[in-house]
Parts: sequence; structure tokens; C-alpha cells
Amino acid sequence: MMRKTLKIEGMTCPHCVETIKRAIYSIEGVSHVEVSLQEGKVHVHMEEEIPFHVLKSAVEEWGYRLVGEV
Repeated sequence: MMRKTLKIEGMTCPHCVETIKRAIYSIEGVSHVEVSLQEGKVHVHMEEEIPFHVLKSAVEEWGYRLVGEV
């Protein structure tokens, strides 16, 4: 299993956290998502490597900004 930690901008509330989770879970191969509103980070557990641009596209489609891997 692989894991990536991502930095996200634009999250301001628990609703944002749930939206980010839904966006990332919609990607095939994602097995678990943990979102930290306070840190502005998302931990993504994957069955296989998912390219950064795929994660970025899913997040930014919902109006948040994925700024990079941590």
C-alpha cells in the first residue's frame, strides 16, 4: 500500500473536509483518506501509485487548491 501527504488550500470548515474526502475517494485505487483541517493536509492511502495530477484534478474540481506533496 502506498501513501501520499498533500497540502490543500481553501478548507475552512468540517463541510470542506467531507467534500475533500468525497473528491479523493472518487478516484479508483484510493483505499483510505484522512483530512486535517487544522494542518491543511490530506493523507491518501492508495492500492497503487496515483499520479499527482489525477489527485489535483479531483480536488480542484470542487474548488480547493492542491498545492503539493509534503
